[in-house]
Amino acid sequence: MRGRFISFEGGEGAGKSTQVVRLAARLRARGVDVVESREPGGTPGAEAIRALFVTGSADRWTAQTDALLVTAARADHVARLIAPALAAGQWVLCDRYVHSTLAYQGHGKGLSLDMLTAMHRFACADLWPDRVLWLDLPVEAGLARAAQRRGTPDRFETHQLDFHQRVRAGFAAMAAEDARFARIDATADVDVVEAAIAAVLAA
Repeated sequence: MRGRFISFEGGEGAGKSTQVVRLAARLRARGVDVVESREPGGTPGAEAIRALFVTGSADRWTAQTDALLVTAARADHVARLIAPALAAGQWVLCDRYVHSTLAYQGHGKGLSLDMLTAMHRFACADLWPDRVLWLDLPVEAGLARAAQRRGTPDRFETHQLDFHQRVRAGFAAMAAEDARFARIDATADVDVVEAAIAAVLAA
C-alpha cells in the first residue's frame, strides 16, 4: 500500500520544521512508519545543492537559476528518497516542496507558474503531495522569529519585505484554488498549531 506524502509550507519563521518533528512523533506513536525530510535537501546530492541555494547575498542567483537549482535538488530528492519511501508504504513529511518554488520563484520573483509546473512534472515524475499544510503568519512576525532562531539570516530572509509579502499572497492564492491545502494559523502556540494539524489529518 502506497504511503502518504504531506508537505509543510509557509514563509520564513513559520515553524514548519518544529511541526514536522511533532507530527512524526504523533504518527509513530500510532505505529506509522515515517520519513522526515526537507527541501532543498533530503539526500546528499540535494543537500550539496542546498548549500549553494541558501547561502550568499539575496541576489547571488537570478530567479531562473534559483528555479533550476531547487528543481534539480528536488529531482534527486524524489528519485532517491520520496518515491521509494512512498512505494514502501512509508509516510513522508517534508519541510517545503514544490509549492514553495511556486510561491518564492513564481509569485515572489515573477517566473511563470506554468513553466515552473512543467519543470516539476519533468524533473519529479509529476509527484505532488497528498496534503499541503500551510503554516501562515504575518511576514514581519515570521522574519522576526527566523532572525531570533538562526542569528545569521539565509539568502531568502535578506530579501526585501515586499518580496515576502508576495510569497505569502502566493500561498494564499494557491490555497484558495487547491483542495490539498489546509491553512494553519501559525501565530498560535506550538501546541495549538500541533493540535490544529492533527485535526486536519484526522481523516
